[in-house]
Amino acid sequence: MNSVFIAVLAVACLSAGYLLRKHFVEIRLKRAQDLAEEIIKDAQEKAETLKREAQLKSKDELYRLKEELEREMREQGEKLRQFEKRLLQKEESLDRRVDSFERRERLLAKKERENAGRARELNLLKEKRRALLKEAQQEVVRVAGLTRNEARDALMREMVASARERSARTIRDIEAESREKAEKVSREIISTAIQRCASEYAAETSVAVVYLPNDEMKGRIIGREGRNIRAFELATGVDLIVDDTPEAVIVSCFDGIKRKIAEVALERLIADGRIHPARIEEVVSKVRKEIDAKIIEEGEQALFEARVGKVHPELVKMLGRLRYRTSYGQNVLQHSKEVAHIAGIMASELGADARTARRSGLLHDIGKAADHEVEGTHAEIGANLARKYGESEAVVEAIGRHHDADLREAQVGTVLVQAADALSASRPGARREVLESYIKRLEKLEQIASSFKGVNKTYAIQAGREIRILVDQDQVPDDGASSLARDVAEKIENDLEYPGQIKVTVIRETRAIDYAK
Repeated sequence: MNSVFIAVLAVACLSAGYLLRKHFVEIRLKRAQDLAEEIIKDAQEKAETLKREAQLKSKDELYRLKEELEREMREQGEKLRQFEKRLLQKEESLDRRVDSFERRERLLAKKERENAGRARELNLLKEKRRALLKEAQQEVVRVAGLTRNEARDALMREMVASARERSARTIRDIEAESREKAEKVSREIISTAIQRCASEYAAETSVAVVYLPNDEMKGRIIGREGRNIRAFELATGVDLIVDDTPEAVIVSCFDGIKRKIAEVALERLIADGRIHPARIEEVVSKVRKEIDAKIIEEGEQALFEARVGKVHPELVKMLGRLRYRTSYGQNVLQHSKEVAHIAGIMASELGADARTARRSGLLHDIGKAADHEVEGTHAEIGANLARKYGESEAVVEAIGRHHDADLREAQVGTVLVQAADALSASRPGARREVLESYIKRLEKLEQIASSFKGVNKTYAIQAGREIRILVDQDQVPDDGASSLARDVAEKIENDLEYPGQIKVTVIRETRAIDYAK
């Protein structure tokens, strides 16, 4: 019973399992069919979408190609129209040129006909002229008794004389106009240079005053039996004047460097209070080194102010020494800087080398820094120093010839330096000279010139820098004027003391007077 039941149950279970499996298989199969249909449907939709996109792209590409083709056709059409337009313009221009050439040909043909007629008239006139000239020559020979060659020579002489007179008159007019223009331009340049170089400077002396805190200090300066003052004068090379001037002593020396060393050393000794020979020598030695450094500093500062570039160290030192040199009360370094500025300004106005002019002006009196050590004039010494230390020939010439009277063959820079030197030295207040000695020098100058035979009048001008002599034409011939000027200059050199140079001008005038009645 149990076995049958189990068997039935097993069969039932197997049947149920089979049916259940079949059901599940059918379900899965249906799902697979649905999925396949869905995939097919999606594929069909995508294919349709791709088809539509491909159609749209093809339409867009076709439209784009059509647009490009139309644009190219329009551009080609525009180019063709432009070409046709240019071609038409060229045809019109060619037509105009053809018309112009035709008009010119007609005009030339007309002028040729006119010229041919004029040529015939000219030939007739030439024939008539030759006939008249022949008749005139025959008439001249008959009336004047001259041959043709003689008449021609006389006419040529008259024409040459007339031409010479006209050319001489023209040359005189040109020379007068040139001198007038040159003087005007020179005045303008000099005026500009002076206005742009306004210097302020007080005249210097050969003494220095050192003020004391009290009069008792004078005794300490003199020392026991004068040993301090003797040691000070021996160490510095100056004269120390201790007089009745209250609370002051005077340092006197013509050497500006020694005077400055003594002045500074004495001021330090007074401030220190220790005054004895050993201390004096110590302070003077220290101050001398400081002044030497100050000299180089002054030279470098002058180079900087004048804008001349590098200079040999020895020339810098000598330039600084000019700070302690004076000429008629005018400081030589200040004068040199003025000359450099004025020469540079005038060179710029003339279009010359302003840098070389400033360099020459600054160094033109460099010989005064060593003229007590070397024989010769300061101009010669300065030129030798400049050549020795590598300056250019233009600078050397300007230094050596800045006092020469004849500069006709000199370079432009030399003339400018001489002019600037005269402007700086002769401006009012630049130099000091006693009025009485100045007047006596002018009187003596005129007396020397008047002492020669044949001299009518003499005039000292240009502040005594020139003497003009009017002579009698009957007593002094033309060739004697130059010898008289030379003799007067020699006598002035021998009998008169003067600064710089004096120009001697002899004027011999011939006057012819007649009256028109």
